This record gives sequence, C-alpha cells and structure tokens, in this order.
Amino acid sequence: MNGTLNKVMLIGHLGDDIKMHYFEGGNCIGRFQLATNEVYINKSTNEKITSTEWHNLVVRNKAAEICEKYLSKGDKIYVEGRIKSRQWQAEDGTMKSTTEIQVTEFTFLTTKKDQDHKTNPAQESPKNTNFDASNGGLPINDLPF
Repeated sequence: MNGTLNKVMLIGHLGDDIKMHYFEGGNCIGRFQLATNEVYINKSTNEKITSTEWHNLVVRNKAAEICEKYLSKGDKIYVEGRIKSRQWQAEDGTMKSTTEIQVTEFTFLTTKKDQDHKTNPAQESPKNTNFDASNGGLPINDLPF
C-alpha cells in the first residue's frame, strides 16, 4: 500500500462548553476537550480502574456553530477526524506545541438539550451531522440516489 491514513474515531464526553473564536471574513473555529475512558480490572487487587484520556478537538465554521448551539459540558458525542500537531511561540518567547483532532464528522449521542427536549417536544436538535471540510463546511449530501 503506497498511501497513508490519518483517521481518528472517538466516542466521549465534553469536558467543557465549546470555546468559539471568530475571524475576519466570517470564519470561526470551536475548540473543546473530549474525555474517553478505559475501564479495566487490576488482576492483583481485583480493583476496577478507570483511566481517562483527554483529546483536544477543533471544529470549523458551520460545524462549530452547530456544536456551540447544541452541545455543553458532559454531553456524549461521536467524532471522526484527523490528528494535527502544531507549534507556536508564546508571548514569553517559549515554544509551545499541541496535538489536536481536526473534526470532519460528528454525531450527537446524548445532550442535555435532549433531556430538555423531552419536556418541550417542539424543539428538535440535529443528531447526525456530517461535514466535508474541503467543501467549505457544507453538509455532505449522503442520499443513496
């Protein structure tokens, strides 16, 4: 195989609300952390151990606005994307680096707004939202015909 693949699939809970950043020209990005858990039994003590991994996620433009509108801390979400590392120089002159997941597709699994929806069924939140980053953040038309 001559090609390469950079694909990430995660299911986890938001560690905080979406932080939005707006740019000239109307573009925006949303940043948030996603927690994934691994649960296992320590064989020597029979103790149940939970290990949490934190992932830095980035969504862009319309996808970011949808996430900001419908997601909040603690909500469960499925995301697909790719890993991207970046570096920058901080104001104090030190070099900083981070590794992020650039989100290309997501599905809301459980949201606090869903719980509110049960008490107010007139509101409806999107469940499965696919976006193509190369298509300017427009939804993918995935109809089979």
